Amino acid sequence: MGRRQETGRRRREREEVVEELDERVVHIARTAKVIKGGRRFNFRALVVVGDNKGSVGVGVGKARQVPDAIRKGAERARKNMRPIALTGTTIPHEITVRYSAAKVMLRPASPGTGVIAGGGVRAVVEAAGITDILTKSMGSANILNVVKATMRALEQLKDPVQEAERRGVPLSKVSPFWMKGEAHD
Repeated sequence: MGRRQETGRRRREREEVVEELDERVVHIARTAKVIKGGRRFNFRALVVVGDNKGSVGVGVGKARQVPDAIRKGAERARKNMRPIALTGTTIPHEITVRYSAAKVMLRPASPGTGVIAGGGVRAVVEAAGITDILTKSMGSANILNVVKATMRALEQLKDPVQEAERRGVPLSKVSPFWMKGEAHD
């Protein structure tokens, strides 16, 4: 009896951890396959999952029904969650990344700026917990490629403390200008 109660308690704890994650459905696409009796529809859901504390993941789910596609996408996004380097409420440095024909530029912003981003970029950035950032999406407007480019850009960000050590310079040299006073502390 005691063993069953423990597993139930563990399951509840696991569900609580899942509830803390910010899950956003970015896009749902309907595809059609022509068959003898007409058309057969499938759905593709693009889901972004983040903990609002510096980890974010992207997943694509495909199924015959929309809820199943969303569930599959969310599961894949949880598996693909990656930690990203943050400096306060923004990113440590500017970065431009290309994924297929989509090009995304992310630029750090001073506190109070907010998230200046569109569609797919906004979903990824907000799920990651970034509250001050300037972005620009260029090239292709394909939302799947824009989201993947944003994710790749966030993965490539470097931690300012590690970068300062690697270069052998003080932290104030690699920190954004509005954080220079805090970097000395």
